[in-house]
Amino acid sequence: MKSTALLVLSIAGLLTACSSSRDEMRKPVGSRAPVAHNTIVDCPVYDGMTKTSTVLSQTTAGNEVQITDTINAYFVRVRLEKDGQTKVGYMDRRCFGERGSK
Repeated sequence: MKSTALLVLSIAGLLTACSSSRDEMRKPVGSRAPVAHNTIVDCPVYDGMTKTSTVLSQTTAGNEVQITDTINAYFVRVRLEKDGQTKVGYMDRRCFGERGSK
């Protein structure tokens, strides 16, 4: 009896999780648009999500970059203008202070 109830609750939880992730994908594209933020310290922009990746650009405190995705706990994907070119790379979240942790 206990295993049947546990199975039913597990299935209900799985269905709820699947439907909520599907709802997340239905959000309009405008809600996932890049958001401009200013850096609080000098930070490199990497071509990968490790600190040993190639540095594409170096930003200084106060530079504005657009955060296009919050990749993982340590890095965010950014887009910035450098020498008239648009570059896309990854920055450490700590470059943005409290804002970067959201």
